[in-house]
Amino acid sequence: MKRLIIAFACLLTVFSLTAKADFPDFTSLVKQAAPAVVNISTVQKAPSADAQNGFSFQGPNGEEIPEIFRHFFRFPDQGELPGPQQNTPQSLGSGFIISKDGYILTNHHVVKGADQVLVRLNDRRELEAVVVGSDERSDVALLKIDANDLPVVKIGDSSELEQGEWVIAIGSPFGFDHTVTSGIVSATGRALENETYVPFIQTDVAINPGNSGGPLFNLDGEVVGINSQIYTRSGGFMGLSFAIPIDVAMNVSEQLESSGFVTRGWLGVVIQEVNKDLAESFGLDKPSGALVAKVLPGSPAEAAGFRDGDIITEFNGQSINLSSDLPHQVGRVKPGTKARVDIVRNGDDKVLTVNIGTLPDEARAIKASSQPAQAPQNNRLNIMISDLSQDQKNNLAVSYGILVQKVMAGSAANAGLVAGDVITMLNGKRVDNVQVFEQIVSQLPAKRSVPMRIVRRGSPVFIPLKLNEE
Repeated sequence: MKRLIIAFACLLTVFSLTAKADFPDFTSLVKQAAPAVVNISTVQKAPSADAQNGFSFQGPNGEEIPEIFRHFFRFPDQGELPGPQQNTPQSLGSGFIISKDGYILTNHHVVKGADQVLVRLNDRRELEAVVVGSDERSDVALLKIDANDLPVVKIGDSSELEQGEWVIAIGSPFGFDHTVTSGIVSATGRALENETYVPFIQTDVAINPGNSGGPLFNLDGEVVGINSQIYTRSGGFMGLSFAIPIDVAMNVSEQLESSGFVTRGWLGVVIQEVNKDLAESFGLDKPSGALVAKVLPGSPAEAAGFRDGDIITEFNGQSINLSSDLPHQVGRVKPGTKARVDIVRNGDDKVLTVNIGTLPDEARAIKASSQPAQAPQNNRLNIMISDLSQDQKNNLAVSYGILVQKVMAGSAANAGLVAGDVITMLNGKRVDNVQVFEQIVSQLPAKRSVPMRIVRRGSPVFIPLKLNEE
Protein backbone atom coordinates (compact mmCIF):
# COMPACT_ATOMS: atom_id res chain seq x y z
CA MET A 1 0.00 0.00 0.00
CA LYS A 2 2.84 2.36 0.93
CA ARG A 3 4.52 1.68 -2.42
CA LEU A 4 1.25 2.47 -4.25
CA ILE A 5 0.95 5.81 -2.42
CA ILE A 6 4.54 6.73 -3.27
CA ALA A 7 4.04 5.75 -6.92
CA PHE A 8 0.82 7.78 -7.12
CA ALA A 9 2.55 10.81 -5.57
CA CYS A 10 5.34 10.55 -8.13
CA LEU A 11 2.83 10.42 -10.96
CA LEU A 12 1.10 13.54 -9.64
CA THR A 13 4.44 15.35 -9.44
CA VAL A 14 5.35 14.39 -13.00
CA PHE A 15 1.90 15.43 -14.26
CA SER A 16 2.15 18.75 -12.42
CA LEU A 17 5.59 19.50 -13.84
CA THR A 18 4.50 18.47 -17.35
CA ALA A 19 1.38 20.64 -17.20
CA LYS A 20 3.41 23.58 -15.96
CA ALA A 21 5.96 23.10 -18.72
CA ASP A 22 3.26 22.89 -21.41
CA PHE A 23 1.35 25.96 -20.25
CA PRO A 24 2.80 29.12 -21.86
CA ASP A 25 4.50 31.83 -19.83
CA PHE A 26 3.41 35.24 -21.12
CA THR A 27 5.55 37.41 -18.83
CA SER A 28 8.43 38.13 -21.21
CA LEU A 29 6.04 38.62 -24.11
CA VAL A 30 4.02 41.20 -22.18
CA LYS A 31 7.12 43.08 -21.01
CA GLN A 32 8.28 43.35 -24.59
CA ALA A 33 4.94 44.20 -26.22
CA ALA A 34 3.02 46.26 -23.67
CA PRO A 35 4.97 49.55 -24.08
CA ALA A 36 3.70 49.86 -27.66
CA VAL A 37 0.02 49.52 -26.65
CA VAL A 38 -1.84 52.80 -26.10
CA ASN A 39 -5.13 54.00 -24.66
CA ILE A 40 -7.31 56.08 -26.98
CA SER A 41 -9.96 58.58 -25.91
CA THR A 42 -11.96 61.08 -27.91
CA VAL A 43 -13.79 64.34 -27.43
CA GLN A 44 -17.09 64.87 -29.21
CA LYS A 45 -18.96 68.15 -28.99
CA ALA A 46 -22.03 66.61 -30.58
CA PRO A 47 -21.93 62.83 -30.26
CA SER A 48 -23.48 60.84 -33.09
CA ALA A 49 -26.55 58.72 -32.55
CA ASP A 50 -24.37 55.63 -32.86
CA ALA A 51 -22.10 56.80 -30.05
CA GLN A 52 -25.03 57.62 -27.76
CA ASN A 53 -26.73 54.31 -28.42
CA GLY A 54 -23.46 52.50 -27.79
CA PHE A 55 -23.30 53.39 -24.11
CA SER A 56 -25.83 50.81 -22.99
CA PHE A 57 -27.01 47.40 -24.12
CA GLN A 58 -30.43 47.88 -22.51
CA GLY A 59 -33.49 49.37 -24.11
CA PRO A 60 -35.26 52.51 -22.86
CA ASN A 61 -37.42 50.45 -20.51
CA GLY A 62 -34.58 48.28 -19.25
CA GLU A 63 -35.37 45.36 -21.55
CA GLU A 64 -32.54 43.15 -22.77
CA ILE A 65 -31.28 43.72 -26.30
CA PRO A 66 -31.24 40.43 -28.30
CA GLU A 67 -27.95 38.66 -29.01
CA ILE A 68 -26.05 40.55 -31.70
CA PHE A 69 -22.52 41.44 -32.68
CA ARG A 70 -21.27 44.50 -30.82
CA HIS A 71 -18.36 46.81 -31.27
CA PHE A 72 -16.99 47.38 -27.80
CA PHE A 73 -16.43 50.69 -26.07
CA ARG A 74 -16.06 51.82 -22.49
CA PHE A 75 -19.54 52.46 -21.15
CA PRO A 76 -20.22 54.94 -18.33
CA ASP A 77 -23.11 54.36 -15.93
CA GLN A 78 -26.67 54.79 -17.17
CA GLY A 79 -26.86 58.24 -15.68
CA GLU A 80 -23.70 59.50 -17.40
CA LEU A 81 -24.82 59.64 -21.01
CA PRO A 82 -23.15 62.56 -22.79
CA GLY A 83 -25.20 65.66 -23.46
CA PRO A 84 -25.34 67.54 -26.73
CA GLN A 85 -22.26 69.63 -25.86
CA GLN A 86 -20.18 67.00 -24.05
CA ASN A 87 -16.50 68.02 -24.03
CA THR A 88 -15.18 65.49 -21.50
CA PRO A 89 -12.81 62.90 -22.98
CA GLN A 90 -14.47 59.49 -23.17
CA SER A 91 -12.19 56.45 -22.96
CA LEU A 92 -13.28 54.46 -25.98
CA GLY A 93 -10.61 51.93 -26.76
CA SER A 94 -7.05 50.92 -27.44
CA GLY A 95 -4.46 51.00 -30.19
CA PHE A 96 -0.86 50.08 -30.90
CA ILE A 97 2.18 51.84 -32.35
CA ILE A 98 3.48 50.47 -35.66
CA SER A 99 6.28 52.98 -36.37
CA LYS A 100 8.80 54.85 -34.22
CA ASP A 101 7.66 58.18 -35.66
CA GLY A 102 4.13 57.82 -34.28
CA TYR A 103 1.80 55.89 -36.59
CA ILE A 104 -0.88 54.01 -34.63
CA LEU A 105 -3.51 51.46 -35.64
CA THR A 106 -6.94 51.25 -34.01
CA ASN A 107 -10.57 50.66 -35.02
CA HIS A 108 -12.61 52.98 -37.23
CA HIS A 109 -15.50 52.88 -34.76
CA VAL A 110 -13.23 54.08 -31.93
CA VAL A 111 -12.52 57.43 -33.62
CA LYS A 112 -15.67 57.78 -35.72
CA GLY A 113 -17.20 61.23 -35.38
CA ALA A 114 -14.49 62.46 -32.98
CA ASP A 115 -13.62 66.16 -32.81
CA GLN A 116 -10.39 65.37 -30.97
CA VAL A 117 -8.44 62.13 -30.48
CA LEU A 118 -6.14 61.73 -27.49
CA VAL A 119 -3.52 59.00 -27.15
CA ARG A 120 -2.12 58.04 -23.75
CA LEU A 121 1.24 56.27 -23.99
CA ASN A 122 2.71 53.68 -21.68
CA ASP A 123 4.90 56.35 -20.03
CA ARG A 124 1.70 58.33 -19.15
CA ARG A 125 2.24 61.02 -21.77
CA GLU A 126 -0.97 62.14 -23.46
CA LEU A 127 -0.72 63.44 -27.02
CA GLU A 128 -3.29 64.62 -29.52
CA ALA A 129 -3.50 62.45 -32.64
CA VAL A 130 -4.39 63.23 -36.23
CA VAL A 131 -6.64 60.77 -38.04
CA VAL A 132 -4.65 60.02 -41.20
CA GLY A 133 -7.47 57.92 -42.60
CA SER A 134 -10.28 55.65 -41.52
CA ASP A 135 -11.97 52.79 -43.37
CA GLU A 136 -15.46 51.77 -42.24
CA ARG A 137 -15.64 48.57 -44.29
CA SER A 138 -12.64 46.99 -42.55
CA ASP A 139 -13.10 48.95 -39.28
CA VAL A 140 -9.45 50.09 -39.39
CA ALA A 141 -8.17 53.61 -38.64
CA LEU A 142 -4.65 55.01 -38.92
CA LEU A 143 -3.57 57.75 -36.47
CA LYS A 144 -0.42 59.87 -36.22
CA ILE A 145 1.06 61.52 -33.15
CA ASP A 146 3.97 63.97 -33.07
CA ALA A 147 6.66 61.90 -31.33
CA ASN A 148 9.86 60.00 -32.12
CA ASP A 149 11.78 56.94 -30.92
CA LEU A 150 8.56 55.26 -29.77
CA PRO A 151 8.32 51.57 -28.87
CA VAL A 152 6.72 49.56 -31.68
CA VAL A 153 5.04 46.19 -32.01
CA LYS A 154 6.31 43.37 -34.21
CA ILE A 155 3.96 42.62 -37.10
CA GLY A 156 3.18 38.95 -37.68
CA ASP A 157 1.49 36.93 -40.42
CA SER A 158 -2.16 36.23 -39.69
CA SER A 159 -2.40 33.77 -42.59
CA GLU A 160 -0.22 31.36 -40.58
CA LEU A 161 -2.58 31.29 -37.58
CA GLU A 162 -3.96 27.86 -36.72
CA GLN A 163 -7.01 26.80 -34.77
CA GLY A 164 -6.05 26.04 -31.16
CA GLU A 165 -3.00 28.35 -31.16
CA TRP A 166 -2.39 30.46 -28.03
CA VAL A 167 -2.96 34.24 -28.34
CA ILE A 168 -3.13 37.16 -25.92
CA ALA A 169 -4.77 40.57 -25.98
CA ILE A 170 -3.54 43.78 -24.37
CA GLY A 171 -5.93 46.70 -24.04
CA SER A 172 -7.94 48.95 -21.75
CA PRO A 173 -11.20 47.18 -20.86
CA PHE A 174 -13.43 49.54 -18.87
CA GLY A 175 -10.49 51.97 -18.76
CA PHE A 176 -8.07 49.61 -16.98
CA ASP A 177 -4.90 50.32 -18.97
CA HIS A 178 -2.66 47.49 -20.23
CA THR A 179 -4.88 44.64 -19.11
CA VAL A 180 -3.65 41.27 -20.41
CA THR A 181 -5.99 38.38 -21.26
CA SER A 182 -5.22 35.09 -22.98
CA GLY A 183 -6.94 32.31 -24.89
CA ILE A 184 -6.79 30.34 -28.09
CA VAL A 185 -7.74 30.83 -31.72
CA SER A 186 -11.22 29.34 -31.98
CA ALA A 187 -11.50 29.72 -35.77
CA THR A 188 -10.11 31.69 -38.70
CA GLY A 189 -11.81 33.19 -41.73
CA ARG A 190 -15.08 33.87 -39.91
CA ALA A 191 -17.66 35.89 -41.86
CA LEU A 192 -19.86 38.17 -39.77
CA GLU A 193 -23.10 39.79 -40.82
CA ASN A 194 -22.54 43.06 -42.73
CA GLU A 195 -18.76 42.56 -42.50
CA THR A 196 -18.16 41.18 -45.99
CA TYR A 197 -14.55 42.15 -46.59
CA VAL A 198 -12.90 40.90 -43.37
CA PRO A 199 -12.17 37.20 -42.68
CA PHE A 200 -12.26 37.55 -38.87
CA ILE A 201 -10.13 35.63 -36.38
CA GLN A 202 -12.40 34.15 -33.69
CA THR A 203 -10.90 33.65 -30.22
CA ASP A 204 -12.01 32.89 -26.68
CA VAL A 205 -9.75 35.63 -25.29
CA ALA A 206 -11.61 37.70 -22.68
CA ILE A 207 -12.46 40.92 -24.52
CA ASN A 208 -14.61 43.67 -23.03
CA PRO A 209 -15.60 47.30 -23.73
CA GLY A 210 -12.36 49.28 -24.06
CA ASN A 211 -10.36 46.51 -25.77
CA SER A 212 -11.53 47.85 -29.12
CA GLY A 213 -8.59 48.54 -31.44
CA GLY A 214 -6.08 46.74 -29.23
CA PRO A 215 -3.60 44.17 -30.54
CA LEU A 216 -3.90 40.38 -30.54
CA PHE A 217 -0.48 38.72 -30.16
CA ASN A 218 0.82 35.23 -30.92
CA LEU A 219 3.37 33.51 -28.67
CA ASP A 220 6.22 35.03 -30.66
CA GLY A 221 5.08 38.48 -29.53
CA GLU A 222 3.86 39.41 -33.01
CA VAL A 223 0.60 41.21 -33.69
CA VAL A 224 -1.71 38.94 -35.66
CA GLY A 225 -4.95 40.87 -35.32
CA ILE A 226 -6.86 43.93 -34.08
CA ASN A 227 -9.57 43.15 -31.53
CA SER A 228 -12.77 44.52 -33.01
CA GLN A 229 -16.02 42.81 -32.05
CA ILE A 230 -17.70 40.57 -29.50
CA TYR A 231 -20.81 38.43 -29.60
CA THR A 232 -22.83 39.16 -26.49
CA ARG A 233 -26.19 39.33 -24.77
CA SER A 234 -25.11 41.49 -21.87
CA GLY A 235 -22.46 43.73 -23.42
CA GLY A 236 -19.63 41.82 -21.75
CA PHE A 237 -17.39 38.88 -22.58
CA MET A 238 -19.11 35.59 -23.44
CA GLY A 239 -16.25 33.63 -24.99
CA LEU A 240 -16.79 34.81 -28.57
CA SER A 241 -14.36 37.54 -29.64
CA PHE A 242 -13.36 38.62 -33.14
CA ALA A 243 -10.21 40.26 -34.46
CA ILE A 244 -9.32 41.79 -37.82
CA PRO A 245 -6.37 39.86 -39.34
CA ILE A 246 -3.24 42.00 -39.30
CA ASP A 247 -2.62 41.20 -42.98
CA VAL A 248 -5.89 42.95 -43.82
CA ALA A 249 -5.21 45.83 -41.41
CA MET A 250 -1.71 46.53 -42.75
CA ASN A 251 -2.95 46.55 -46.34
CA VAL A 252 -5.61 49.07 -45.34
CA SER A 253 -3.17 51.21 -43.32
CA GLU A 254 -0.70 51.39 -46.21
CA GLN A 255 -3.45 52.66 -48.52
CA LEU A 256 -4.65 55.14 -45.89
CA GLU A 257 -1.14 56.50 -45.42
CA SER A 258 -0.45 56.85 -49.13
CA SER A 259 -3.81 58.11 -50.38
CA GLY A 260 -6.13 58.65 -47.40
CA PHE A 261 -8.68 56.14 -48.71
CA VAL A 262 -8.96 52.45 -49.59
CA THR A 263 -9.78 50.83 -52.93
CA ARG A 264 -10.94 47.22 -53.23
CA GLY A 265 -11.40 44.81 -56.04
CA TRP A 266 -14.92 44.29 -57.36
CA LEU A 267 -16.37 41.38 -59.30
CA GLY A 268 -19.99 42.55 -59.49
CA VAL A 269 -22.03 39.50 -58.48
CA VAL A 270 -24.61 38.87 -55.78
CA ILE A 271 -23.81 35.51 -54.19
CA GLN A 272 -25.35 33.06 -51.75
CA GLU A 273 -24.37 29.93 -49.86
CA VAL A 274 -24.74 26.50 -51.45
CA ASN A 275 -26.57 24.26 -48.98
CA LYS A 276 -27.24 20.52 -49.29
CA ASP A 277 -30.53 20.91 -51.16
CA LEU A 278 -29.12 23.47 -53.60
CA ALA A 279 -26.08 21.28 -54.21
CA GLU A 280 -28.41 18.42 -55.11
CA SER A 281 -30.48 20.67 -57.39
CA PHE A 282 -27.36 21.79 -59.28
CA GLY A 283 -25.95 18.26 -59.50
CA LEU A 284 -22.96 18.90 -57.19
CA ASP A 285 -21.28 16.16 -55.18
CA LYS A 286 -21.18 18.29 -52.04
CA PRO A 287 -22.37 21.73 -50.87
CA SER A 288 -19.52 24.14 -51.61
CA GLY A 289 -18.75 27.25 -53.61
CA ALA A 290 -20.43 30.63 -54.08
CA LEU A 291 -23.67 30.57 -56.06
CA VAL A 292 -24.13 33.58 -58.35
CA ALA A 293 -27.68 34.78 -57.69
CA LYS A 294 -27.29 37.89 -59.84
CA VAL A 295 -24.75 39.37 -62.23
CA LEU A 296 -24.85 43.14 -61.88
CA PRO A 297 -25.28 45.08 -65.13
CA GLY A 298 -22.16 46.90 -66.29
CA SER A 299 -19.98 44.92 -63.88
CA PRO A 300 -16.65 43.16 -64.55
CA ALA A 301 -18.49 39.85 -64.09
CA GLU A 302 -20.94 40.69 -66.87
CA ALA A 303 -18.09 41.66 -69.19
CA ALA A 304 -16.32 38.37 -68.38
CA GLY A 305 -19.40 36.30 -69.27
CA PHE A 306 -20.69 35.27 -65.85
CA ARG A 307 -24.30 34.08 -65.70
CA ASP A 308 -26.92 33.75 -62.99
CA GLY A 309 -26.65 30.23 -61.59
CA ASP A 310 -22.87 29.89 -62.03
CA ILE A 311 -21.15 28.38 -58.99
CA ILE A 312 -17.71 29.85 -58.24
CA THR A 313 -15.39 27.16 -56.87
CA GLU A 314 -11.97 28.85 -57.13
CA PHE A 315 -10.71 32.41 -57.34
CA ASN A 316 -7.09 32.98 -58.40
CA GLY A 317 -6.21 29.45 -57.30
CA GLN A 318 -7.87 29.80 -53.87
CA SER A 319 -10.67 27.34 -53.13
CA ILE A 320 -14.07 28.89 -52.40
CA ASN A 321 -15.73 26.48 -49.98
CA LEU A 322 -18.13 28.99 -48.45
CA SER A 323 -19.70 31.94 -50.23
CA SER A 324 -18.15 34.17 -47.55
CA ASP A 325 -14.69 33.16 -48.80
CA LEU A 326 -15.15 35.06 -52.05
CA PRO A 327 -15.65 38.76 -51.12
CA HIS A 328 -12.44 39.19 -49.13
CA GLN A 329 -10.47 37.30 -51.79
CA VAL A 330 -11.79 39.63 -54.50
CA GLY A 331 -11.49 42.71 -52.29
CA ARG A 332 -7.76 42.22 -51.81
CA VAL A 333 -7.06 42.14 -55.55
CA LYS A 334 -5.83 45.42 -57.01
CA PRO A 335 -8.39 46.93 -59.39
CA GLY A 336 -7.37 46.51 -63.01
CA THR A 337 -5.77 43.13 -62.35
CA LYS A 338 -6.87 40.06 -64.30
CA ALA A 339 -8.08 37.11 -62.22
CA ARG A 340 -8.85 33.48 -63.02
CA VAL A 341 -12.19 32.21 -61.77
CA ASP A 342 -13.19 28.52 -61.85
CA ILE A 343 -16.92 27.90 -62.07
CA VAL A 344 -19.46 25.12 -62.50
CA ARG A 345 -22.15 25.91 -65.09
CA ASN A 346 -24.95 23.44 -65.82
CA GLY A 347 -22.78 20.66 -64.39
CA ASP A 348 -19.71 21.51 -66.47
CA ASP A 349 -16.41 22.95 -65.20
CA LYS A 350 -15.39 26.21 -66.86
CA VAL A 351 -12.68 28.86 -66.39
CA LEU A 352 -13.38 32.57 -66.85
CA THR A 353 -10.89 35.43 -66.87
CA VAL A 354 -12.15 38.68 -65.37
CA ASN A 355 -10.63 42.14 -65.24
CA ILE A 356 -11.26 43.14 -61.61
CA GLY A 357 -12.95 46.51 -61.15
CA THR A 358 -13.08 49.00 -58.28
CA LEU A 359 -15.68 48.42 -55.57
CA PRO A 360 -18.35 51.17 -55.77
CA ASP A 361 -18.88 53.35 -52.73
CA GLU A 362 -22.60 52.73 -52.39
CA ALA A 363 -24.94 49.94 -53.43
CA ARG A 364 -27.97 50.96 -55.42
CA ALA A 365 -31.23 51.08 -53.52
CA ILE A 366 -33.95 48.79 -54.83
CA LYS A 367 -37.65 49.47 -54.25
CA ALA A 368 -40.30 46.75 -54.33
CA SER A 369 -43.94 46.74 -55.32
CA SER A 370 -46.59 44.05 -55.08
CA GLN A 371 -49.29 45.49 -57.33
CA PRO A 372 -50.60 42.78 -59.69
CA ALA A 373 -50.27 43.30 -63.43
CA GLN A 374 -53.28 41.15 -64.28
CA ALA A 375 -55.60 38.50 -62.93
CA PRO A 376 -53.36 35.72 -61.49
CA GLN A 377 -53.35 32.19 -62.88
CA ASN A 378 -53.06 28.88 -61.04
CA ASN A 379 -50.64 26.12 -62.08
CA ARG A 380 -49.04 22.76 -61.31
CA LEU A 381 -47.03 24.14 -58.37
CA ASN A 382 -50.24 25.31 -56.67
CA ILE A 383 -49.24 28.97 -56.85
CA MET A 384 -51.02 31.95 -58.38
CA ILE A 385 -48.81 33.98 -60.71
CA SER A 386 -49.00 36.87 -63.17
CA ASP A 387 -46.87 38.63 -65.75
CA LEU A 388 -45.09 41.83 -64.73
CA SER A 389 -45.98 45.26 -66.08
CA GLN A 390 -43.18 47.62 -67.03
CA ASP A 391 -43.89 49.73 -63.94
CA GLN A 392 -43.56 46.65 -61.73
CA LYS A 393 -40.29 45.71 -63.40
CA ASN A 394 -38.97 49.21 -62.72
CA ASN A 395 -40.13 49.19 -59.09
CA LEU A 396 -38.83 45.68 -58.44
CA ALA A 397 -35.51 46.36 -60.24
CA VAL A 398 -35.94 43.35 -62.53
CA SER A 399 -35.95 43.17 -66.31
CA TYR A 400 -37.88 39.89 -66.60
CA GLY A 401 -39.75 37.31 -64.52
CA ILE A 402 -43.23 36.57 -63.17
CA LEU A 403 -44.87 37.75 -59.96
CA VAL A 404 -46.09 35.28 -57.31
CA GLN A 405 -49.53 36.42 -56.12
CA LYS A 406 -50.43 33.58 -53.76
CA VAL A 407 -48.83 30.35 -52.53
CA MET A 408 -51.01 27.44 -51.47
CA ALA A 409 -49.94 24.19 -49.76
CA GLY A 410 -47.63 22.14 -51.96
CA SER A 411 -44.12 21.86 -53.34
CA ALA A 412 -43.60 25.61 -53.82
CA ALA A 413 -44.71 26.37 -50.26
CA ASN A 414 -42.38 23.65 -48.95
CA ALA A 415 -39.52 25.25 -50.89
CA GLY A 416 -40.14 28.58 -49.12
CA LEU A 417 -41.75 30.54 -51.96
CA VAL A 418 -43.96 33.41 -50.71
CA ALA A 419 -46.32 35.94 -52.23
CA GLY A 420 -44.43 38.92 -53.68
CA ASP A 421 -41.49 36.85 -54.92
CA VAL A 422 -40.46 37.29 -58.55
CA ILE A 423 -39.48 34.04 -60.29
CA THR A 424 -36.75 34.73 -62.86
CA MET A 425 -35.24 31.29 -63.50
CA LEU A 426 -36.31 27.67 -63.05
CA ASN A 427 -34.17 24.57 -63.59
CA GLY A 428 -31.52 26.63 -65.38
CA LYS A 429 -33.99 28.25 -67.80
CA ARG A 430 -34.93 31.91 -67.93
CA VAL A 431 -38.55 32.76 -67.08
CA ASP A 432 -39.73 35.68 -69.23
CA ASN A 433 -43.49 35.30 -68.74
CA VAL A 434 -46.23 33.03 -67.44
CA GLN A 435 -46.40 31.01 -70.65
CA VAL A 436 -42.68 30.18 -70.55
CA PHE A 437 -42.95 29.34 -66.84
CA GLU A 438 -45.84 26.91 -67.42
CA GLN A 439 -43.87 25.16 -70.15
CA ILE A 440 -40.83 24.73 -67.88
CA VAL A 441 -42.99 23.51 -64.98
CA SER A 442 -44.67 20.90 -67.17
CA GLN A 443 -41.27 19.33 -67.86
CA LEU A 444 -39.99 19.29 -64.27
CA PRO A 445 -38.98 15.88 -62.90
CA ALA A 446 -40.71 14.59 -59.78
CA LYS A 447 -38.93 13.70 -56.56
CA ARG A 448 -35.75 15.59 -57.55
CA SER A 449 -34.59 19.07 -56.51
CA VAL A 450 -34.15 21.73 -59.18
CA PRO A 451 -32.88 25.30 -58.65
CA MET A 452 -35.35 28.19 -58.73
CA ARG A 453 -34.04 31.77 -58.83
CA ILE A 454 -36.27 34.40 -57.26
CA VAL A 455 -35.99 38.09 -56.38
CA ARG A 456 -37.35 38.85 -52.92
CA ARG A 457 -37.51 42.42 -51.62
CA GLY A 458 -34.93 43.43 -54.20
CA SER A 459 -32.45 40.64 -53.42
CA PRO A 460 -31.90 37.68 -55.77
CA VAL A 461 -31.64 34.22 -54.22
CA PHE A 462 -31.78 30.58 -55.34
CA ILE A 463 -34.03 28.07 -53.58
CA PRO A 464 -34.29 24.30 -54.22
CA LEU A 465 -37.68 23.13 -55.50
CA LYS A 466 -38.75 19.49 -55.37
CA LEU A 467 -42.05 18.27 -56.82
CA ASN A 468 -43.56 15.73 -54.44
CA GLU A 469 -46.10 14.35 -56.90
CA GLU A 470 -45.67 10.93 -58.50
